[in-house]
Amino acid sequence: MLNIPLTRRPLSSFAVFNLRRRSLIRGNVLVLGSFAASFPLSGFPHTRATPLLIVPTVLAFLGTVDTLRCMQPRRTFYHGGVIFCLLMDVLALCLIIFFLFFPYLF
Repeated sequence: MLNIPLTRRPLSSFAVFNLRRRSLIRGNVLVLGSFAASFPLSGFPHTRATPLLIVPTVLAFLGTVDTLRCMQPRRTFYHGGVIFCLLMDVLALCLIIFFLFFPYLF
């Protein structure tokens, strides 16, 4: 019988769960989750004014900052991928802010 030691790592050792480590997945999940949550909160396509959209706005901003932390000084394909993720984050953040402020304009 083989005695293979089962070394289980704690969840905090993964970059997604450790806030001190950079994680591209964590930033993208925060932004896309906030974007998905903003649709039912705003009542899209019949938008209504609700201050609850501040929560997805703040979470999307934190996700964008987390994605920005993944930037590297060298220009590589990873660097280009992070820039595309940042563009996606900014687009989602702008749409959430639009959902937040549009009902108050009209």
